[in-house]
Amino acid sequence: MVTTDASVLNWEQARMAEENPKPEEQSDVAAEGKAAPEGPQEGNGKPAEAAPATSANKQWYVVKVQSGREESIKDAIERRVKIEGLQDFFGQIIIPVEKVTEMRHNKRVVKERKLYPGYLMVEVEYNDRILYLFRETSGVGDFVGGGVNHPPQPMSPHEVERMLGSQDKLVPGQVISKPRFDRGDKVKVKDGTFAGMEGEVKDLLEAKGAVRVELTIFGRPVPVELEYWQVEPV
Repeated sequence: MVTTDASVLNWEQARMAEENPKPEEQSDVAAEGKAAPEGPQEGNGKPAEAAPATSANKQWYVVKVQSGREESIKDAIERRVKIEGLQDFFGQIIIPVEKVTEMRHNKRVVKERKLYPGYLMVEVEYNDRILYLFRETSGVGDFVGGGVNHPPQPMSPHEVERMLGSQDKLVPGQVISKPRFDRGDKVKVKDGTFAGMEGEVKDLLEAKGAVRVELTIFGRPVPVELEYWQVEPV
């Protein structure tokens, strides 16, 4: 008579159960073996869409543009930024101006004057896409201070604060009939945003009662239009 060890019988039954699981156990095993989708999930089980990347690297730069077209060039750049989807790299464009009060024909007149004719101040993240957009916009020259092998230097916090603080500032003034200087003369600015700065007279704009003086701004020579009364010979 052959007898079977109880431990061997129990082991054999356990092995057969593993090889032939019950239907409900098979479904559980299959469910456990199914890989869960990677990444964050929404309530419906679909992967959540990643939030669009935004840039925190925007800085202020100076861009040379065609003088007299500052407003239209600003509008063109802002339109192209939206069309090409570059809002993440773009902040704002400013045409720095100040308001001047003058006495003309015994009447007080307030007019708006550009601080830097032919220049725009732009807040962007400088990269190849932004550079291409600006260069391909009609009337735009280039970022001031940049070159083929090196990017332009951004404006310093002090320069940005000065530029924003002078925006739309009301400056009192008066019209002087004739200037006391000529082209090539050294003059000093005695009033306005650039008070205390010295430069060279490049042109006399007699019809406007103004003078074009080359000043060193942001470490670079920049022509600035000033009223006669705002400058004095050095």
